[in-house]
Formats: sequence, C-alpha cells, structure tokens
Amino acid sequence: MTDVVFLLAPGLHLLDLAGPAQVFSAADDLGCGYRLHYVAEHPRVRTAQGLPVEARTDWPALTAHDLVVVPGWRAPTLEGTTVLGDAVLRRVAAHHAAGGTVASVCAGADALGRAGLLDGRRCTTHHQLQDELATRHPRAHVVRDVLYTVDDRVVTSAGIASGIDLALFLVATAHGPGTAARVARSMVVYARRNGDEQQASVMLRHRGHLSDAVHRAQDLIDARFTERLPLSALAAAAGLGERTLTRRFVAATGLTPLRYQQALRLERAEHLIGQGTTVEAAAHAVGFQDARMLRRLRSRGADTGKQG
Repeated sequence: MTDVVFLLAPGLHLLDLAGPAQVFSAADDLGCGYRLHYVAEHPRVRTAQGLPVEARTDWPALTAHDLVVVPGWRAPTLEGTTVLGDAVLRRVAAHHAAGGTVASVCAGADALGRAGLLDGRRCTTHHQLQDELATRHPRAHVVRDVLYTVDDRVVTSAGIASGIDLALFLVATAHGPGTAARVARSMVVYARRNGDEQQASVMLRHRGHLSDAVHRAQDLIDARFTERLPLSALAAAAGLGERTLTRRFVAATGLTPLRYQQALRLERAEHLIGQGTTVEAAAHAVGFQDARMLRRLRSRGADTGKQG
C-alpha cells in the first residue's frame, strides 16, 4: 500500500489536485494499492475556483515508499503567494530526506524550492512562472517547455493538467505501462509524455493518438510484452485484419507492433540492468531467449524504425 499525501494550500487549483488524485484513485481500483490523504494547515481550504475542501491537519505516518504531492495555487506571480508555512515545508523536506518521493504541480514547485528540494535539481512549473521560479531559486535548474521533470525523487510538473501526466508516469514506473494505459483510458485522457524527457515510459510516448483499435492492441502488448504475441492475436484484439492493424499501428505510433513490443522490453531491461541485473538475466526477464537480441537493441535503440 502506497500512501499519497496531497498538501493543500489556500487558493489551490481544483484540477491540480483532482487530476493526480483521480489517477491514483483509478490505479487503486485496479488493485495497485494507493491510499489518498488530504492534509492542510487548516481543516477547511478554499480553492481558486471557490469550492471549499476539507482536509486533516495531522499527517499520516509515512515511509520511503510513500509520496507527497503539492498541488499548485492561484499565483499570477510567486512573490507574495508563499502560502505554506515553514513547519509543513520542513515536513516535506524530511520525507524526502528519509527516502520518500515528493512532487508538485504548477506553483507547487515554489513550495519545494522553499523546502530546499530544488537546489541542484532539474524542475519545471507553469510556463508563466518559469522565469520567476528560476529567479527565486537560483540553484535550481528550471527546464522550460516540458510537461514534467524527475530528479532524485523530486518530481515537478507544469501547469494544471500536466499533473495527470506526472501521476501517470509515477503509476507506470511503479506498476508498469499496461496499468498506466488502463488508468489513462478509464479517464479518457491521452497517456502523454514530453519528447525531451527520456525517463518517461515508452507507453506514454506512443499513446497520444485517437485510434481505438490501436489502443486495444497496445493494451494487450503493454500487459503481456514479455510473451510471444502473434500478430494474429493482436489483430483479433483490435478487431482488424493483420495488414490493416499493422498499417494503422504505424500511422498512429510510428512503430510496428513488434517494434513497440521491443521498445517496451528494452526499457524494462534497461531498468533491471540499472538495478544491477546482468544483461543475460535482464534479457530472459523481459522475454528474450538469450542476450543477443537485447544487446543488438541496446546498440541501436528499439524505439526507431518502422519495420518488424
């Protein structure tokens, strides 16, 4: 069970909160084990849209496995809207120091900066606040024109709806791209990513299209990418002929179904290798019979090309 604490500031934007909360709630419905908490300095918080929300003022006991999210608030500028007190920011910093992950949406990045968590790290925020964030926190590396950044368990996202992308990325990281795809489809949103953020999942890179048939084929590949998946089985899942599926898949994603599956395998293998697994063991774990194909894909990158 992962505890997700949303730290609510006065004037918070509803979508900054509701978007990520919906992602984690939907993931919990799929059995991923998320428990959501809403914490604030006062038990009643008025949102920027005028709707008051209730929160607890005491924090649940957290472990390194848990997540703290700071949604943004109405902030034409950051100066004069530092709406969270030092005590709660120390709590956020302590969670990170203990091995936990912290995240922000929009203006929430300023709270992480005040907590000292942006120093020396890549971060982002709403495009209208990026220059000011860089001025207020000169030791931070503010990245412009991206949906989100990830740096040493500090995850920051841009404005409003990008909190959904951030949360989908965290679900994909913890539970795999198939689960994140199911969550995105249940919310009727694109599973998106930003092209400059290579740490985001392959699934998020190739879900920004409107072909429901291709999405159905991707759902099957995402869930069973370590298995041998005949094109006939994918075509049946999509409700198309094999040649039609291949043509539509390439048009929607830029990859054939096989290349897409290889990209998922390569991404998972790279993660395992980064955790100390040998190339041979990683190759078997992701479905290759031996390490030769994995080495070949690592040398050229599976996420390119259109034949397969």
